[in-house]
Amino acid sequence: MPVSGRPVSLDVMGSWWDRQTNGARIAVVFVPMLLVGGLVGNFLNGVVGATGNGSANVSETPSSEPTRATATPRATSTQTPSPTPTPTTRSQASGDAATFAGLLAELPDDNSPERHTGYERDLFNAWIDSNADGCDTRAEVLKSETTSPVTAHGTCTIDTGSWYSAYDAIWFTDAGEVDIDHFVPLKEAWVSGAWQWTSQTRTAFGNDLGYAASLIAVSASSNRSKSDQDPSEWLPANRSYYCDYAATWVAVKWRWSLSVDSGERAALGNLLSGCSTLTVIVPERASVTIDPNAQSGRPSNGGSGSGDGVVEPDFGTCKNAKANGYGPYLRGVDPEYNFYRDGDSDGMVCE
Repeated sequence: MPVSGRPVSLDVMGSWWDRQTNGARIAVVFVPMLLVGGLVGNFLNGVVGATGNGSANVSETPSSEPTRATATPRATSTQTPSPTPTPTTRSQASGDAATFAGLLAELPDDNSPERHTGYERDLFNAWIDSNADGCDTRAEVLKSETTSPVTAHGTCTIDTGSWYSAYDAIWFTDAGEVDIDHFVPLKEAWVSGAWQWTSQTRTAFGNDLGYAASLIAVSASSNRSKSDQDPSEWLPANRSYYCDYAATWVAVKWRWSLSVDSGERAALGNLLSGCSTLTVIVPERASVTIDPNAQSGRPSNGGSGSGDGVVEPDFGTCKNAKANGYGPYLRGVDPEYNFYRDGDSDGMVCE
């Protein structure tokens, strides 16, 4: 008889339990527990996977930065486009006002520059293609100073780019509105000492790519306003450029061992005395050769050897040579051919 108040099912289970072995009892208890645990685990894994690797309260949004693929690191390049290699080494150090005042003190005096007559622009043979790459000196400066890629036509005629004219603080994109200025004008160089140089040295000065400040891109109007005047006679409209202008003038004259007159020296000294920060690079000396036969008022003579046994003068330009009854000269026949520029490349000069 069942105990009063006790469910019959419990009495039946108790009787059945008493008849089982210990192994059966363990199986009855633990197997269901394992089955239930597995189901719960699978359920939890599904929930965790849906929320992102088990992180609580993740609210991830797409990143604005593109995903970068992992790759073998490359060496960082520091190379930038550079102008055509130049014949002399450039100094990399900028100088202060005292530095350029010191260079000014080294320049020789010449208070009668006007006596050195005979100047002609052609005596400096600008512009040449010194490295035979198809671009003359003007084009090389335009390529060097542009702040954006240039466009060009023909062999190397620059059409557009971006150039800053320091003389008047104006930007230009049309190369036709830009002049390449000899910072120390050719005539000023002539009366300051170039009158006694060999033609090779004058050509080197007229196409000086070895010191960036020697030739600069400026507005055509400012270049023509400056003409051949020194700093005692003309200064750029951009007053903030005065200090660098004075320092550059001194630098170019010192580089080429040119003289100054007293008015020029005083003007440069006054300008530099009020300067603090300068961005002008200190130049290296250029190679200057003096012709011992040079005479003030006329181009230097020279040359060596001649196919006809006669040493003919180097008049600097074919115009002067022909005016004195000389020429023409043939390439490979007359050594005098090398004194002059063969503008049409026909193998003959001064024809």
